[in-house]
Amino acid sequence: MSPQPVNRPPRQDRGPQPVHDAVMCVAAPALAVSPEHGQLDGSGLGGFYQGGRRVLARCELRIAGASPVPVQGGLVTAGRARFTSVARVPGDTAPDPALTVERLRTAGGTERITVHNTGSRPLRIPFEVSLATDLAELAAVSAGSPGPELQSSVCDAGLLWSAEGLRARVTAEPAPESAMASAGLLCWDLALPPGASRTIELRATLEPAVAGVSGGSAPAVPVPWSVPEIRGADGRAQTLLRTALDDLRALLLRDPGHPQEVHVAAGAPWRLGPAPADALWAARMLLPLGTRLAAGTLRAFARRQDPETGGLPGPLRHSGPHLPPTCSGVEAGLLFVTLLAEARRWGLPERDTEQLLPAAESGLRWLRSVVAEGGYVPDPVPGGPVRCEVQAHAHRAMLHGADLLQACGRPGAQEWRERAEALRRRFREDFWLDDPAGGIPAAALTPDGRPVPHLGSATAHLLDTGLLGGCETAPGLLDKAQTEQLAGLLVAPELASGWGLRTLSAKAPGYNPFGHRGGAVRVHETAVAVGGLASAGHDREAAALLLGVLDAAGEFGHRLPEMYAGEQRDESRRPAPHPTAARPAAVAAAGAVHMLTALAGIRPDAPERAVALRPLAPFPLGDLGLAGLRVAEEPFAIRIDASGTAVIEEAASGLRIGD
Repeated sequence: MSPQPVNRPPRQDRGPQPVHDAVMCVAAPALAVSPEHGQLDGSGLGGFYQGGRRVLARCELRIAGASPVPVQGGLVTAGRARFTSVARVPGDTAPDPALTVERLRTAGGTERITVHNTGSRPLRIPFEVSLATDLAELAAVSAGSPGPELQSSVCDAGLLWSAEGLRARVTAEPAPESAMASAGLLCWDLALPPGASRTIELRATLEPAVAGVSGGSAPAVPVPWSVPEIRGADGRAQTLLRTALDDLRALLLRDPGHPQEVHVAAGAPWRLGPAPADALWAARMLLPLGTRLAAGTLRAFARRQDPETGGLPGPLRHSGPHLPPTCSGVEAGLLFVTLLAEARRWGLPERDTEQLLPAAESGLRWLRSVVAEGGYVPDPVPGGPVRCEVQAHAHRAMLHGADLLQACGRPGAQEWRERAEALRRRFREDFWLDDPAGGIPAAALTPDGRPVPHLGSATAHLLDTGLLGGCETAPGLLDKAQTEQLAGLLVAPELASGWGLRTLSAKAPGYNPFGHRGGAVRVHETAVAVGGLASAGHDREAAALLLGVLDAAGEFGHRLPEMYAGEQRDESRRPAPHPTAARPAAVAAAGAVHMLTALAGIRPDAPERAVALRPLAPFPLGDLGLAGLRVAEEPFAIRIDASGTAVIEEAASGLRIGD
């Protein structure tokens, strides 16, 4: 017999669900989304999710027939939240509530509810939990199209719902004294002497097991990065680093069939599955904390390469009001080569490099096949534009491909260096638009070669040249004068909001401070800009952007969302959350780590047992110690004073220190 929906009024919520004020617990691929008061009433995106299905949509408490009064709610860690409320009971005459209620909720589907009698008389109170679910897919719920609530049945110590070959079960410990399937109620009669507490634990599970469902348990392998520590006068840096790594830990996914290898999901709640571009970016930005995440990520996506073309999959990504959507698979394919080459410089073992080299060579063959007649990498659709940031990724991949091929004794290195040099010459002529103010880089070229002149944060990728051997960064697509001009543009009010870089200039037609690519601040691209500016020697500009993001992070509890509004900073404004931004988001959390470690200017060459340092000067965070890093897979620690002078406090034996 197919399950019958409960006869309830139809829900009215339609359209993308806002999540900016949600309390989001994540242990990928498990998720719990709650309002700040903690009561799950079945509306919006609220509920427990496992494997992309809503296991529980309603979890409402009533004490003596009434809902407790919410007092406080929020995250304890990325995967755990606490909600506090108080309740009065019949016969109360004192002004103070007699009961406090604490709910500890985890992403994995558990909730511990503790009721404490703070009054002076013994109490016996009816306590009930109203439960319901629709077993809807997360994508449908997030689009405002949930399913009807299902009829429950009573099971041992709880309730059960079934649909589409799946069963959602909620069990309680201790078992309820009564259960009513028709109303979805579990009931207890709690005896509470003065000062006493009673705890009820609920556990929501999905049966049978869905592929990839972890139930919120920790990965089977240790967290694949070192645990760094920042010591210094500015405590915000350590707080931001700690929360960023907590977010990334919550997004870890085990690769199906290879549980010893992990990579990160893109973000919650929308993209809790494999996303090549996001995962590769996160692994690259965490290289100062070791190469284990890079190795697992590279192996996971090497298995996803197209066996014929060598390309990687990736969805279309919105790119603002002036350009059509871009394919993130192109970005991922180019980034794969870069990540392997840079991971080797940070200390990826040679055996891992050798195992992954065939996949990088496949990626280079794919790159050769997609380069158009003019030498550029266009969008992979007929009539697609040639984007400036894609050319930056391609140029970097060419140089990194040459670096890998030469280091591993494979042919073709000179070809790729020549291709990169030719791309540099063409780009400086075709993409740079001169004007009396010094010029700007075009955002793209149309198929007939006309420049698209709007300015946005994507231009920051032009400064991200990458790390090569000899502790040196690669040459960039821009010459020295153009680089200096771009550095100034990135900190001018047109692009710099005061809390980070806008995705579109505030002066451009179509600017929208809440636009995904139309004016909002994306943490990832601001982080790319900070690292690129620091690497190019534009210390003042890098520091200004970093300090703006640090200030914004404080407004978000130091847990940076994927993006936030790009309104101009002034004394009357705080950074406004974006209603549909992922939080946690892999590239935002990894971007926070990247910004902080980029300040130190660490440039390793592990195969040559060398490392160079070039911290920002003056150092924007004052005296600072940075420990728990990894160079050549050995502990690395430095101290930087306010003038920007660095002293190495710990390093691998035999590591040469360069300039």
